[in-house]
Amino acid sequence: MLHFHREGYKIIAIAAVFVVAGILLSEQFIEIVWLVKAIQIICLGFLILILQFFRNPSRKTATSDLQIVAPVDGKVVVIEEVEEPEYFKDKRLQVSIFMSPLNVHVTRYALGGIVKYSKYHPGKYLVAWHPKSSTENERTTIVVENPSFGPVLYRQIAGALAKRIVNYAKVGDKVVQGTDAGFIKFGSRVDLYLPLDTKLNVAIGDKVKGGVQIIAEK
Repeated sequence: MLHFHREGYKIIAIAAVFVVAGILLSEQFIEIVWLVKAIQIICLGFLILILQFFRNPSRKTATSDLQIVAPVDGKVVVIEEVEEPEYFKDKRLQVSIFMSPLNVHVTRYALGGIVKYSKYHPGKYLVAWHPKSSTENERTTIVVENPSFGPVLYRQIAGALAKRIVNYAKVGDKVVQGTDAGFIKFGSRVDLYLPLDTKLNVAIGDKVKGGVQIIAEK
């Protein structure tokens, strides 16, 4: 059964109303048959795009404190040692996953633990793969303390099309690996900042599946 994310309910309802109105009005006021069909096809195509963007497939995560799962569906675009300036203020292993508008945009907890830090930052809307998007774009920064990995930071980053980031993590929450952590609307990226000794199971260019694919381990 196809499920949709709760963040999309309102947008889906509004889109459905406009699509139905467009189909009915085109039949009522346009006499050119091919133009009516074209308008109806465009309307239905628009609704299908909205539905596929907000889809929320059921994922079963085999939880483990010794493993980190992909927080989102997408493509690995960055793997490098960097200085993380906001929380750790030291070197971390950054893994970045880019989501196109066609990917599932649900953010899932990459590991279980206690939320130690959660902060929203307003900012720009550079394309999500831009090197400065991690520090200049609209974003949220969340740190989860895990028994095996210690504190792990993940950052939801808005892209050129994304205009709203939804983050459910609150300081003090006990979170379960693979469960719903938020949503980013229309094109975006998620960065993970891991301990330097973390063993990675992915490479740049790999496509990953959120909530189920193991991307790192102890």
